[in-house]
Amino acid sequence: MKLNEIKDNEGSSKERIRVGRGIGSGKGKTGGRGVKGQKARSGVAINGFEGGQMPIYRRLPKRGFNNIFASEYVTVSLGRIQTAIDAGKLDAKATVDAASLKAAGVIRRVKDGVRVLSDGELKAKITIEAAGASKAAVEKIEKAGASIKLLEAAKEAAE
Repeated sequence: MKLNEIKDNEGSSKERIRVGRGIGSGKGKTGGRGVKGQKARSGVAINGFEGGQMPIYRRLPKRGFNNIFASEYVTVSLGRIQTAIDAGKLDAKATVDAASLKAAGVIRRVKDGVRVLSDGELKAKITIEAAGASKAAVEKIEKAGASIKLLEAAKEAAE
């Protein structure tokens, strides 16, 4: 094989269809747009348009709001932390915090912090540093002989 002989496999790419080039082409006259009507014209924008009738998104009442100041936490279960320790991805002697969880591949991104949930069992005696934790998770952590330091409580006390 020579460099000048390299080419795509047969049928791997389609030829572009030139629309509206005479009736004989098979894609002439209406150019594949069907017959008349708003969609046959250019500049069509009819998402949610109901022919002049009041659209459903305006007939229905508005409800709720989106709090732009709300904190968004990444949730991590105790079982997932224990699995990472068993696999050797997390060091049981070091403090388990958001940065170490990300480095171990337990979480993808930190967002506003990590919240620990009680799913699974924790056997290792570790120190966890997290933005929050459920009551059941805190109980399980203390029962396993580990400790948890909540960062959000410290942040609120400082304000």
